[in-house]
Amino acid sequence: MKKLWEYVRPYLPRMGCGFAIKFTGAIMDLLIPWMLSTIIDTVIPTGDMGRVLIWGGLMILASGAVYAFNVIPNRMAAHVARDITEEVRRDLYNKTSSLSCAQVDRLTIPSLISRITSDSYNIHRMLNMIQRLGVRAPILLVGGLIVTMAMEPRLGAVLLLLMPLMGLTIYLISKKGIPMYTETQRRVDKLVQTVRENVVGIRVIKALSKEGYERERFNGDNASLARQEAKAGITMAATNPLMNLFLNSGLVAVILLGALLVNGGVTSIGRIIAFQSYFTIILNAVISLSRMFVILSKGAASAGRIEEVLNLPEELQPELDAGGTDEKDPAAAEDEMIAFDHVTFSYLGQTPNIKNLSFTIKKGETLGIIGSTGSGKSTVVNLLMRLYDVTGGQVRVGGVDVKKIPPEKLHKMFGVVFQSDVLFADTIRENIAFGRAMDEAEIETAAKEAQAADFILERDGSYESMLTIRGSNLSGGQRQRLLIARALAGQPPVLILDDSSSALDYKTDASLRAAIRENLSGTTSVIVAQRVSSVMQADHILVLENGEAAGYGSHDELMERCPVYREIAGSQLGDGKQHEIDARARKGAAV
Repeated sequence: MKKLWEYVRPYLPRMGCGFAIKFTGAIMDLLIPWMLSTIIDTVIPTGDMGRVLIWGGLMILASGAVYAFNVIPNRMAAHVARDITEEVRRDLYNKTSSLSCAQVDRLTIPSLISRITSDSYNIHRMLNMIQRLGVRAPILLVGGLIVTMAMEPRLGAVLLLLMPLMGLTIYLISKKGIPMYTETQRRVDKLVQTVRENVVGIRVIKALSKEGYERERFNGDNASLARQEAKAGITMAATNPLMNLFLNSGLVAVILLGALLVNGGVTSIGRIIAFQSYFTIILNAVISLSRMFVILSKGAASAGRIEEVLNLPEELQPELDAGGTDEKDPAAAEDEMIAFDHVTFSYLGQTPNIKNLSFTIKKGETLGIIGSTGSGKSTVVNLLMRLYDVTGGQVRVGGVDVKKIPPEKLHKMFGVVFQSDVLFADTIRENIAFGRAMDEAEIETAAKEAQAADFILERDGSYESMLTIRGSNLSGGQRQRLLIARALAGQPPVLILDDSSSALDYKTDASLRAAIRENLSGTTSVIVAQRVSSVMQADHILVLENGEAAGYGSHDELMERCPVYREIAGSQLGDGKQHEIDARARKGAAV
């Protein structure tokens, strides 16, 4: 189990140095009232101006030391808090990037975003406050009590009696406040989710004139968060007035008791003045501690949320054989590239989304996958790349179970364009290369094969032309062609196009498929599409319906044997092809 303490441990020497400086400054702070008391009670009555100036100079030096010994460790504390938070945020981001899709689904993307941002900020504030007040305030509190008890035990007893009451108050309020801040962060997650959905879906919202509806939804989530923040804030804010009430009541008692003692000649005026100074120091220390407990409550809630992510198990680790290798399955065919062997899968662990699916694709062949919306087409791609683990059966790539291939090695085997893919705010060249070491010829070849070269060259700056976020300054067809160019640029063994040509006209789509067949003849292709024309020339076509294989074969074979495929083809190919469809249907019925 990874804890926040593990990040703090390497910085303990630096923190210890800062604590030592803070400790010295706090002691100097405690000496100033004592010096004042000595000047009033001992030095001034002597009438020696030289001694008065010497003691006054010592007070000035002590004040300067207090200032220096607070500023220096505060700067050190800021650097330590910054460095620790940077490491936590880095590891949290890396962990988030390595989570399985199932884990991301459970945690939700908005929650992960708020953990990386607002929760890590709360950790930064907590670490900073612990170093700044975690030493100084307790030393001033305890040191002030010790000095006052030594100077005047009867007055110090008043403060001592207040300590258990103040400690119990802080404990009870903090115990109630931490769960409230945990709930506050959950509502932050919900607000981030709403904002994210609005930003991503802004075009749909405007097209359907639903700005008012979305504003109401945001206002509802915002109001819910505000109410929870107010509830938590009011609960924790009770600490300050209660501490002031306790301490100021004690101060009144001290002044009254001190007046009686001075009037009776039991103590001196200098001691009473020093005692009031110490009381003010103790009051400020207690208020600082109460502020620190508020920040600690937020930090503790955020630390728990961060540790929850950091301690998630690695669900997609490779399952090595007994010998520690990922050798080919002996049952697999020698030239097998992709195989689904009685695969069953469910996203929620209840109703199967894929049921007993089996097929085999050889190296260099093309598989087309077609079916109605929700039939499981994209799920097949997710299982092939092991973005999710199968519930039953086996998925093999290159004759090896995908569970036995390290994820980084497995994913390098694929060039993929997902149904909802993303372009980044960078140049066209960088969007195609995507961090891979590629020369200019490779990038331009990929763009040409993806039918993107013409419109790229027409843009100002050509391949150095800047794209906006998500490629919003391109048309739908241009975005899809750039995404396909990115997938082709790596010359992958397996090319996956998940409904990636829906925005292309038929001519461009046909040219793209012809370029892939001509230039990537050794690449195994998986084409997920809604159009029959996009898959009809594939070596094999898988027809899915409700997660099951409704048909499998070539276009001609499916036209004869698969009613579902004939229906899809009939609705898309039009009346000009209807006689051919009917003839093949009759031939299939006769067989």
